[in-house]
Amino acid sequence: MGYVRFAALGDSVTHGVGDAVPTGWRGWARLLAEALGSSHDVSFCNLAVSGAVVSDVRTKQLPEALAHRPDIASLIVGVNDTMRSTWDRDRIRRELLETAAALHEAGALLLTVRFHDHGRVFGLPGVLRRPLHARIAFLNEVYAEIHGAYGGVQVDLGERSEVLERGFWSVDRLHPSELGHRSLARCFGERLHELGYDHDLPGHACAGGAVPTWRSDLHWMVTEGVPWFGRRARDLGPWAARMAVVEARGRAPLGRQKVPVVSGA
Repeated sequence: MGYVRFAALGDSVTHGVGDAVPTGWRGWARLLAEALGSSHDVSFCNLAVSGAVVSDVRTKQLPEALAHRPDIASLIVGVNDTMRSTWDRDRIRRELLETAAALHEAGALLLTVRFHDHGRVFGLPGVLRRPLHARIAFLNEVYAEIHGAYGGVQVDLGERSEVLERGFWSVDRLHPSELGHRSLARCFGERLHELGYDHDLPGHACAGGAVPTWRSDLHWMVTEGVPWFGRRARDLGPWAARMAVVEARGRAPLGRQKVPVVSGA
């Protein structure tokens, strides 16, 4: 039995939101750590925090992860950045690359993803979905750059059909359900198998978690979901309005467009 140090960095998805257990949140990273524990002595450190953005991971989580001296490190963050008015492509790319480089240089095998079309899962209207998709596409370019430079394991969520199924998601359609977390854990587990890690694969069958009810879903939406959506609406409302105006102008009928007058021809 070998010894494996696993550090998980990121936001609420890696923290485990959507996969409730009696002690709090479990999530895909813990499920993967437990599976690795079937044949390894595992030291698991979950540093992911709900609501974290790329800067949080770079400045707060990375130093703790490096202190853990991980053999495996997951880096999945950036979706929260896409939903904020502070979106800054250059800074986000720089901080993601710096974080990945530091983990790689410390000897960690990187676990990353390419994100799916969140707007399609949310059911957003096109005027909101297209700008959000453009930001997600940029994140995917950065994660592709990271994978190209440092290798590791990368799961492309956009290529997985189950991501578009309702059962993959919890009530808010932003965080995976227990089934979704298990699916993600198994994806990484299968890829680690291919790299020589001999361990039991995380199971698809839901077990050990709290079974969602309409009461628990309603309570979560009232106490957590609605306030979160309210904050994002206040933050992104002006941006969304500008995008709507820009798109409307771009699609204006030719008869309404001003045609320059060319003289002297």
